Amino acid sequence: MITIEKSSPTSNDSLALIEQLSTELSVITGDNGKSHFDPQDVSGARAVWAIAKDEYHQPLGCGAFRPLSETTAELKRMYSNRAYPGVGMALLTWLENAALAMGYRELRLETRKVNTRAVQFYLRHGYVLIDNYGPYVGREEAICFAKWLA
Repeated sequence: MITIEKSSPTSNDSLALIEQLSTELSVITGDNGKSHFDPQDVSGARAVWAIAKDEYHQPLGCGAFRPLSETTAELKRMYSNRAYPGVGMALLTWLENAALAMGYRELRLETRKVNTRAVQFYLRHGYVLIDNYGPYVGREEAICFAKWLA
């Protein structure tokens, strides 16, 4: 059974998950992504950091969102342990519901084109391609997505 709980991006479990994500990103993209993540961005009043755990309270994944505007949030640092199917979907659903409850109407995200697993995951879950936004404008390696929340 997978449970999702709000947490701190600086907790021991979070730091371990962030390190696992960074290792995986480094293998896939050649960049660990650490320079694009500031824990303070997902610690504010309209931001959320969440962890997925198994029935033994072992951390299986993490994800977050931060505000881009009053109605748009950005997903950050999504990671799930591949050995446990369903973690990514559970985290994403939880984060989408939390964002909607906080008044957000749209979620955006960026990933690398070469990260085909992530690209396919977001497409399967209703995200659509959008023009690169913010710091991703002009970056050929980046691909951006958005989803309107119901």
